[in-house]
Amino acid sequence: MSVFSHPEYQDHEHVAFNYDARSGLKAIIAIHNTHLGPALGGCRMWPYASDEEALRDVLRLSRGMTYKSAIANLKLGGGKAVIIGDPRTGKTDALLHAMGDFIESLGGRYITAEDSGTKVADIATIAERTGHISGLVAGSEHGGDPSPTTAYGVFVGLKTAVRYRFGKSDLAGLKVALQGVGNVGFRLAKHLRDAGAEIYVTDIFEQNVDRAVAELGATAVSGDAIWNLDVDVFAPCALGASINDDTIPKLKAAIVAGAANNQLATEAHGEVLRQREILYAPDYVINAGGIIDAYYQRQGGSREQLMAHVEGIDKTLEEIFSRSERENLPTHSVANKMAEERFFK
Repeated sequence: MSVFSHPEYQDHEHVAFNYDARSGLKAIIAIHNTHLGPALGGCRMWPYASDEEALRDVLRLSRGMTYKSAIANLKLGGGKAVIIGDPRTGKTDALLHAMGDFIESLGGRYITAEDSGTKVADIATIAERTGHISGLVAGSEHGGDPSPTTAYGVFVGLKTAVRYRFGKSDLAGLKVALQGVGNVGFRLAKHLRDAGAEIYVTDIFEQNVDRAVAELGATAVSGDAIWNLDVDVFAPCALGASINDDTIPKLKAAIVAGAANNQLATEAHGEVLRQREILYAPDYVINAGGIIDAYYQRQGGSREQLMAHVEGIDKTLEEIFSRSERENLPTHSVANKMAEERFFK
């Protein structure tokens, strides 16, 4: 299958492939749209089952970044990078240097940052070969890691969804199931715990679950059982396409609001959620805190300005929910229309 006939190809401006024999790097960078500015998006490292799976992921993720930046009112385009490999066993300085060379070869059209399978230290190694990076701030509390801001933005948006769906201004006693408690999911779980919510967690990595149980008092749930829980909110915080034909019928939650990218397996699943009266917070709207953080790192601005921008996720979601109800459209369709009005104008 060629890139142009791929079902996830949607007017992407540039898709680049790189193989470095010396380090073993196999990577893809996709630039979806640069109408508003250079394409910024994380560098993901994952043991994809096939090259096609990696291509599908990078095409979907890069498009999502275009919409995310536009809906967050940022002068950025959308891009993403994926490295095919196990981040726990296959990561070397040579591989990351080769990735830096790959990014540098694009001349600044793509700016990278941390993502699933990469950390601040990895971005620092990549930065030894390119200046087209974000999420690296020496001396800051988290070293430039945008995960805390992403988690806070999701928390803000989740509260908006709860207020809209239940008319409830606090989270005390709310039951939330989190699928994934990695860098972002764990921080979101902490915000929820501190707000008085009951949290149920699952993760493909047992140590992440053990940490949430030990430090946050979370209830551990097996991977499949998380879908069937009688909870108020389901929060997808792992990989994408988790909201699909198999999982939607199992959901008992009235709200889907989480940190994962590309939560809907297909666009049609947003309408299925609406028909079931499940309020969906579009992923690229609610999880925009990280890209907002990365933008302020590059452009400058105070901590107060950054947090005010992140807290604007509340008003954006409120508008999306209201328009969805008024226009009888799924929330993701409303969000798409709002974003497209900005980056296609």
